[in-house]
Amino acid sequence: MINNLTISGLLTLDMHALNNEGGEGNQLQTRMVHIIDGEGELQVVNAISGDMLKHIQAEHLANVSIDKSLALCDGCKKLDANRINRDDAFFDNLDGEKHSAKIIDQLLPYCTVDDLEGIMITRDNRSVSRKSVVEFGWLVGLPNSTRTESYFHVKFDNNRAAGSGDQTGANLGQNIFYRPASSGKYAVVVNLELSRIGFNDITREYVLTDEERVNRAKALLESILFTFIKPLGAHRNTQNPHILGFEGVLSFSNSTVPAPSISALNSNYREEVEGIVGQLNRIYEGKLEAKKFDSQVEFTQFMTDLIQELD
Repeated sequence: MINNLTISGLLTLDMHALNNEGGEGNQLQTRMVHIIDGEGELQVVNAISGDMLKHIQAEHLANVSIDKSLALCDGCKKLDANRINRDDAFFDNLDGEKHSAKIIDQLLPYCTVDDLEGIMITRDNRSVSRKSVVEFGWLVGLPNSTRTESYFHVKFDNNRAAGSGDQTGANLGQNIFYRPASSGKYAVVVNLELSRIGFNDITREYVLTDEERVNRAKALLESILFTFIKPLGAHRNTQNPHILGFEGVLSFSNSTVPAPSISALNSNYREEVEGIVGQLNRIYEGKLEAKKFDSQVEFTQFMTDLIQELD
C-alpha cells in the first residue's frame, strides 16, 4: 500500500463564498491572507482555510464510511464536531482506563473517522490525542488570477405599507446587506500519511488488519476525490461555486521516503515536484512516482487508479 501521497494543484473556482471571517454592520467580510508570491513580493489574496477544507473532506468521509459499512462512533454518524466524545458506549467500555496507549488501541478499530481525521479525547478527566492522517494547507488564491467583489442584496418585506413616502430601509422593513463573491485560481496542498492508518503512534504497532487498513485507505482516497468534485461550505444555497477545472501533480511514495509537495504559488511547481522525485529515485530507485494532471477528469482517473490498485 502507498505510504505517503501528496496533491499539489490549482483549483479554479468562480463566484464562491465558501469561507468568510464574519460581518461588520451589513457587510459580510471574506477571508483574506497575506502571502509571498512566486516573485518574492508580499500580496493580499482571498483564501479558504485548511480547517474548512478538512471539514468538507471529513463530511464526505463519514458519508462514504456509512455507505461502506465501516466502523463509526455515534458522534461521527451524526456529523457531531465532538465525534467520539459524544459516544457514551465507547467510554463505558473503557471501564475507567486512563492509559493513553490502551485508549488509542480501543479507539482505532472503533471509528474510521477518528482514526483518519484525528481527535482529542477530552472527557472524564482524560486528555488523549490522535494525530490526523490527513493534512490540508490553505486554499490560496493566485495574486494575479483571483478577485473578490461585494454585491448588493436586499430582503423585501411583502407586508410593508404601500405608497409610503419614507424610503428608509428600516421603515419599509427592508434588510440591505452586501455579500462577497470570489473568483480565481487557488493553490492546493494536501498530504496523506496512508501508512498511519490503524497505527498506534504510542506503541508503534498496527491495531487493524491489513484488510481493514485497505478498506479505510480506499474510503479516505474517495473522500479526497469528492472534496474536489463537490466542495461543501458556506452560502452554497445561492452561491454554489462554479468549478472550471483542476490541474496539478500527484506524488506518492511506497517507502518511508516522503512524497514531495511544492505549492502552485510557484509557477514551476509541477516541474519541481517531478524533478525532486527523479532525484530521490537516484537513491531510492522506484520508490516514488509523480503524475501530472491537466483536468478534473485526469485527476479523477489517477485517484480511481490508486483506489483500484489497493486491492
